[in-house]
Amino acid sequence: MLHHPQGHIHHLQRLAVIGQRGGFRCFPIRINPLSDGGVAAVELPSATRRKSCCRAAQPQAQRGDLLRGAQLPHRVQCRLCRQPRLTQPLFDLRAPAELPAGVGFVAGDIADTAALDALIATRGIRAAVHTAAMLSTGMRADPLRGMTVNLLGTLGLLEAARRHGLRRVVCISSTTVLYSGFATLGPAPIPEDAALGLVSQRPASLYAISKLTGEQLALLYRDLHGVDTISLRYGAVIGGRTETPSSVPGRLFSALVAAAHSGKAIRLDDALLVWQGAEEFVDVRDCARAPVAALAAERPGLGVYNIVHPAQWTLAAVIDAVSEIHGPLRVAYDRDCRTGFAGFPHRRPAGSDITAAAADLEFSAIHDLRDSLQHWWPVPRHPR
Repeated sequence: MLHHPQGHIHHLQRLAVIGQRGGFRCFPIRINPLSDGGVAAVELPSATRRKSCCRAAQPQAQRGDLLRGAQLPHRVQCRLCRQPRLTQPLFDLRAPAELPAGVGFVAGDIADTAALDALIATRGIRAAVHTAAMLSTGMRADPLRGMTVNLLGTLGLLEAARRHGLRRVVCISSTTVLYSGFATLGPAPIPEDAALGLVSQRPASLYAISKLTGEQLALLYRDLHGVDTISLRYGAVIGGRTETPSSVPGRLFSALVAAAHSGKAIRLDDALLVWQGAEEFVDVRDCARAPVAALAAERPGLGVYNIVHPAQWTLAAVIDAVSEIHGPLRVAYDRDCRTGFAGFPHRRPAGSDITAAAADLEFSAIHDLRDSLQHWWPVPRHPR
């Protein structure tokens, strides 16, 4: 036990964070947000308020266990696990480029339920953050593998949580689960429990349907088996590695920043990078903070929460922000575009409602788009 400076007593828990390429990793940590938004070693509170542990300024040296895997992105997981004294083995499909010193590696797959079950049992895992998922591009290329990872991987974890009595499972979802309802939603902020037509407003992608189904599985296990689950719906994620971005925001921002630095004109020919109306985003650093708050929440009654920054951005405003930070831009694109963000047929009618996350998790995103642009795409020391 550790006495917190504000007077709260926290009990160490064993935490598992399960990640994306179908694998998962084990590290000993205590979770504590760093000043730059990363998460360092800190214990998890059991019956105390999360405010004292989630807002502490300095990393601690106590231990807990982290079980995690690759992608959700890998950049989010890197933020979750940036701390020294990692001694437990990494369990994933392949070793990452940033394997911390002293951490062993064991190949594994989240679809291997026996291995997952054994690891939870032998490591004494008490909680899990589940980031395992194939993204839209990968799922289109290999739908069977995508559903195996996204759905059967989630189901396997929930079953393991039921058998071993995990304290809590936090699943990472996406605000894309409601994109198909944009035609009838708004203008009020869109709540987590927004109404959708089961047939007429069905999910428009394999990724969205896998995420919506994963949320429903988590809620069902809560109802039927008492498994304490929370699903976090991330908006469009910004940040992480910017050298070879694969996400829509990453590709757009990297292209714009590169054009500003080179002084060359750019044309956005990819329809996914052009949208009408405004869109919402969330920084990787906030994506790392949100599961910490969810793990520590006392009474998360809703079970599903929107995790986005409250500001919304048009493409023109994004271009202006890049220009202000990185230099003048000459950008051509289809200004008659009628689609929403990332090629979805309807523009966003309103922002996501974030009041439930603030009330139940005491969480709010703190990094706006300009902050993200400056942090993840820093201005060169010797500009042109």
